[in-house]
Amino acid sequence: MSSFQKIVGSFITTVDSVAAEVEKEKIKAIGSRNLLKSMSKQREAQQQQLQALIAEKKMQIERLRLQHESLLKEESEQNEFIEQFILHK
Repeated sequence: MSSFQKIVGSFITTVDSVAAEVEKEKIKAIGSRNLLKSMSKQREAQQQQLQALIAEKKMQIERLRLQHESLLKEESEQNEFIEQFILHK
């Protein structure tokens, strides 16, 4: 009976040790999963910020393109005016 109690005691100690180790690994896994979710959310937020910046830059490019076209037209008109002025002088 004494030998059986020693075996059972040793078995319980081993099971408790394994259970503690499993619990530690479980907590580490939960922490890793939460970190992964956090990183994923940060990446999505960063992607949205970059997409907003791209849209803003596209609008700025379009505005500058239109302004450039307008200035080219103005330059052409002024050159034409200068030519007409010189011819009639």
